[in-house]
Amino acid sequence: MSPFVHWFEIPVTDFDRAVAFYQQVFHVELRLEDAMGERMAIFTRPDGSSHGCLMASPRLQASPHGCRLYLDGSPDVATVLARARAAGGQVLLEKMALPDGNGDIGQFADPDGNIIGLHTEP
Repeated sequence: MSPFVHWFEIPVTDFDRAVAFYQQVFHVELRLEDAMGERMAIFTRPDGSSHGCLMASPRLQASPHGCRLYLDGSPDVATVLARARAAGGQVLLEKMALPDGNGDIGQFADPDGNIIGLHTEP
């Protein structure tokens, strides 16, 4: 089966702040692009393919009440949560083991209020 998530967009209000935040939290370099007059910062895989982005768009609104997205919490959920806190995010759920050995999860709110989940597999 192919990966179920093909693309995601995280709405942001302050594009530069959001790019700096996510690069610091996940230790990644986001690829910056403009598409149809909207700014995007794209998460890329090692092979160069993309799977989601931060997006500054009047069509999207940052909110803690929208969809919940879980991103890779490697190397360790607690480490990524600490980076989120240091970068100005708010930790909402500290690292927690899932039942039956299904890995660990945690959650943080980014500076725009979006709630992002983290997951690592066992």
